Amino acid sequence: MDGQRRHVLGILDGLDAEALRRPVLPSGWCCLGLVQHLALDVERFWFRAVTVGDEEVIKALDEVDDAWQVGQDVPVADVLDRYRTETRLADAVIAATAADTPLAWWPQHLFGEPHLHTFRDVLLHVITETACHAGHLDAARELIDGRRWLVLT
Repeated sequence: MDGQRRHVLGILDGLDAEALRRPVLPSGWCCLGLVQHLALDVERFWFRAVTVGDEEVIKALDEVDDAWQVGQDVPVADVLDRYRTETRLADAVIAATAADTPLAWWPQHLFGEPHLHTFRDVLLHVITETACHAGHLDAARELIDGRRWLVLT
């Protein structure tokens, strides 16, 4: 988990606000939107809502219509800090939760019947999703300025 999170932030290091907000694919997503998605829809959602059932977090889920969209008035630092904060909060859940712990809440209105059942399932899902998005950021960074994260020669 930690390595994938470092990758997410590391591949973006050195990009200015304009580059972080620049749409890189025809779908229109930008690097900053992907980080906000990871903070809200991945770290916060899967660990604090699904795993521990934090009622305050569950109620707040409807406050964000589309985490992939970052308003122009939202400072870049706020999005990056939110991601760091959510990963720290998630780390507390990870440290305190046994792998076979059943999930506290399931978003049936979004996903139907549960297809993840234990904390282990959630952890594997989040590792996979974060790694996948880190790869998306690799491609985006290369399109933006040619930088690549890890090149083995």
